[in-house]
Amino acid sequence: MTEADWGLVAALHAQCSEQNLLRRWGRIRITPHDLSRLLTHADCWIGLGADKRPLALVCAGPVTREPGVVDLGLQVVDHRQRQGIGTALARQAACLARARGAHTLSAITQASNAPMLRLLDRLGPTSHTRDGPYVEVRVALDALAPDPEITPS
Repeated sequence: MTEADWGLVAALHAQCSEQNLLRRWGRIRITPHDLSRLLTHADCWIGLGADKRPLALVCAGPVTREPGVVDLGLQVVDHRQRQGIGTALARQAACLARARGAHTLSAITQASNAPMLRLLDRLGPTSHTRDGPYVEVRVALDALAPDPEITPS
């Protein structure tokens, strides 16, 4: 994904509730500048449906600047949540991170976001660190089975 894909990101966000946007971004309005800043730190992909409408956004990158740790960002449009899309994209991001030499996938989410916490726990062995209303989940990538279709770039 590049900055030229802003239209897809805007179309994705148009399908999301304010609660979904707040949960993912901490606010309800996202700008092209936000995307530009994100793309300087992470690789991002848009998941498209059969009708070519955007369904999900996943980002993975060394945002924490901690060696071997890749941060995960994930958003799925409201009407397509709990259908395996987020899990598939998170698994793909985790496999790519591992292929590139990362040992840990990290995500910060609201402690009340039970679906995201379950998704992360399904990826592999996790540790949870609570900080007020948020929790950082770290997934050990050593336990992931390598994906034969992913090669490090």
